Amino acid sequence: MLARGDAPPPRGQAPGPHGPEPPDAAAGAAAAPPPTSGPPEPPDPPPPEAAVFLRAALTELEEYFGRERKSFSVPVDLSATSGARRAVLSVLHDSVGYGETITYGGLAGRAGLTDGGQLPPARVVGQIMASNPCAVIVPCHRVVAGGGLGGYSGGAGPEIKQWLLIFEGALPATLDWDPAQACPPSWAGAARP
Repeated sequence: MLARGDAPPPRGQAPGPHGPEPPDAAAGAAAAPPPTSGPPEPPDPPPPEAAVFLRAALTELEEYFGRERKSFSVPVDLSATSGARRAVLSVLHDSVGYGETITYGGLAGRAGLTDGGQLPPARVVGQIMASNPCAVIVPCHRVVAGGGLGGYSGGAGPEIKQWLLIFEGALPATLDWDPAQACPPSWAGAARP
């Protein structure tokens, strides 16, 4: 199981019993680019359609945090995922709406995960949520533990998850909740989403 702060294993590599396995040194050395002198080359610009989708996603996130949007219409590309990960993220995106929550086990059942692996399906869902590539748009903050919030890998962790659930009305507001506030107190001074 990935703990908060752990990096997910590289694509195609299953985590070991105590977290991601170290990469094969020989494979890493063979894949490493030759050393260069001088400043690094700038990355290639994204294709024009990517810029259009990015602008649309940023606009929709601004509307969401401005309380003008409760669902997202930007397309979510999960083509880099497969198997259980794709199934779980797709089911979450398509079936758990604004202000709703679902347990890790409930999402596992809804996505058709069975108890045939080393980990219980709810734990598998937790690992998938910890590496969600599209947080908020694919709303991993809406997935909760059977007896509480559960973990959260974004920002300040469970504090952010709680703030988002209060923001959406899935949890009652705390005494220090300020509905006019556009972000949690821990984000003060940081760039707003």
